[in-house]
Amino acid sequence: MGASDRIEPQPPELASPWRTQARAALQAEARAFAHDVVLPLADELDRQKAEMPRSLIAAMAEKGWFGLTIPQEHGGMGLGVFEYCLVSEELARAWLSVGSILARGQGLGTQTLDPERRAALMRRSAKGDWIGSISLSEPGAGSDLAGVQTRAVRDGDVWVLTGRKRWAGFAEGADFIEVLARTREPEDGESRSAGLEPFLVVKERGTFPAGITARVIDKIGYHGFRTFELDLDGVRVPESDRLTGLYGDQGADADSGGFAAVQRGLNIARVHTAARAVGVARAAVEDTQAYLQEREQFGHKIGDFQALRFALADMAAEVAQARAFWQQVAHLLDQGEPAESESAMVKLLATEMAVRVTNQAMQLHGGNGYTTERRVERYWRDARLTTIFEGTSEIQRRIISDRMLPRA
Repeated sequence: MGASDRIEPQPPELASPWRTQARAALQAEARAFAHDVVLPLADELDRQKAEMPRSLIAAMAEKGWFGLTIPQEHGGMGLGVFEYCLVSEELARAWLSVGSILARGQGLGTQTLDPERRAALMRRSAKGDWIGSISLSEPGAGSDLAGVQTRAVRDGDVWVLTGRKRWAGFAEGADFIEVLARTREPEDGESRSAGLEPFLVVKERGTFPAGITARVIDKIGYHGFRTFELDLDGVRVPESDRLTGLYGDQGADADSGGFAAVQRGLNIARVHTAARAVGVARAAVEDTQAYLQEREQFGHKIGDFQALRFALADMAAEVAQARAFWQQVAHLLDQGEPAESESAMVKLLATEMAVRVTNQAMQLHGGNGYTTERRVERYWRDARLTTIFEGTSEIQRRIISDRMLPRA
């Protein structure tokens, strides 16, 4: 890696009204961890398409970050969406997948029917001892989750799951997999999502349970953990492992039922994606800022050329704009606002921004940007995914426009 690729922890950028002493300290801690611990691992392992080590996950668990949004009475930090996204932006600046692994805690896989078991799993989640994978999509159902066809058939006190799932990240290393399945067909007048329920498939780390066959999906980026297509053939799940909601969101109504309880979790996931996209784009800006002061052409540092200086200025402005927006929407969610349109907007704008900024960063690096000798190609590959997962840009535009205009 060249000298331009070394990042240094920067002063906290939180501005009023979001800045508090506690948030600034949390941000500084996460930024130093990303720089000192995550970045060297990313430099070594990403090019190998390797998984992040369990020691890294354990170090994050030691800091309590898997319980950022879990109430203190369950062993968590009792913080909000804002702090969750704040830490994730800093970690994603070093390696996108590390900013993402936080979502595998935060109470995911805890919303069981038994309140006592729910509380016990919540404590495990807060400690980083209950880290999961979430499996919603299928080969024929991605953006249209209501099209899920995986079946859950009741057999006494057990549900039998059969179908094919796709894009199950971290499924092998997880303690459980949340699976969205159809228990019945919608009746006349019901929503297409009627009959969809989430189920908890408990498993051992490093293996898959009986009835699941897994195939690794070979991605071009987003390395750090592997992503799978799963074939479920008679996977047996006890009724006690039918869940009341997804994502483990502590602000959701635990009794609101399967698919209906997903929406707030999806909104949080969109803001989380926006924060991660900002982290990746910020990485591209910081590395480009250093590179323009390192590279010489025509007897000058290339940072002396106005066209390149102005390009960098535009990149930095776009990142700052997207950061301010995710902070605003995270605040709305923490205040209990649904913020569905705002969540879609910030996901759309921040991720599209990340693609533009990382692309421009590669251009400003010239030929050096098109090598694995510099980190900028990693940022570009990872940024490209952010416009796709957690709902494509087209889906976000549909959400926004449907709330602005009546249907014909």
